[in-house]
Amino acid sequence: MPKRLILLATGGTIACTQTDNGLVPTLSAADLLASVNDGLPCEVTAQDVFRMDSSNMQPEEWCVLAHAVHEALLEYDGVVITHGTDTMAYTAAALSFMLAGVPKPVVLTGAQLPLHHPLTDARGNLRRAIVTAMQDVGGVYVCFDYKLISGVRCVKTHTMAMDAFSSINAPPAGYFDVEGVHLDYPQSFTPVDGAAAYRLRNALDPSVFLLKLVPGTSPDVLRYVRDAGYRGLVIEAFGLGGLHYIRRNLVEVLGQLAESGVYVLVVSQCLHERADFTVYEVGRGMMRKHVHSGRDMTTEAAVTKMMWALAQEDPAALLAVPIVGEMTSY
Repeated sequence: MPKRLILLATGGTIACTQTDNGLVPTLSAADLLASVNDGLPCEVTAQDVFRMDSSNMQPEEWCVLAHAVHEALLEYDGVVITHGTDTMAYTAAALSFMLAGVPKPVVLTGAQLPLHHPLTDARGNLRRAIVTAMQDVGGVYVCFDYKLISGVRCVKTHTMAMDAFSSINAPPAGYFDVEGVHLDYPQSFTPVDGAAAYRLRNALDPSVFLLKLVPGTSPDVLRYVRDAGYRGLVIEAFGLGGLHYIRRNLVEVLGQLAESGVYVLVVSQCLHERADFTVYEVGRGMMRKHVHSGRDMTTEAAVTKMMWALAQEDPAALLAVPIVGEMTSY
């Protein structure tokens, strides 16, 4: 039976046209689909979800989008989502958790240049995303340039290059060549609640603070996180997970945060490889009930996983283990 896909449009550069106020996402899902509709290998339906700059995409929009994908997959064989590049990695990671275990492909794409720009990459990216969504492989992916990247390993690493995204701490999920699409490393799924079957869990708690440490960061910043009502904190620490503890003792205050019920996830500022608390003295005393190592997670995956975990029944259990391949087990 021929595949039936749906294109869900959210705006972004791919949908922008020039106005007196600059580039504005004015093109609809139908407009985008019409630009590649000649010779498509399957039936594709167009539907608008948002029409916005991706800088305005926030947890509330992620929840709506996850629900739209879930409803679409009751009828269609795969979903393509057009999205702005600035926050695409965050959206892809959030959808990966909310749709964990999804048995059909969900593929995000966009463009570095608007659809009607003479050098646009929009049509190629969209066509490749459609071909990817026809595959019998589940999971959430970013399709950009000639790469496929798991939604929890994707980071935007270039502002100007057409090859805007990289797969961090994992090989790309797949690639394209003259033979077509190769999906060699599909997104994994490891349920922790005994329910192996996919189900939509699109609740998020946005009360998560991201802190990138610099030498001299005051412990008062950590106290602010607690006093401001944040329930989760993601720390980009030094190297393998280091925090300074002389003069300005971050480790002591971090322990106080954990004791007060704030969940903490520590990742490395280094883009590649992992955070590991067990290497240095400063880290070994940090492993508490509410303090977790993010290992080799990207910041985007860590922040969205924290938002997702805080909205579930047992955040600590979810933060401690990989769910969709967002971190490596050691």
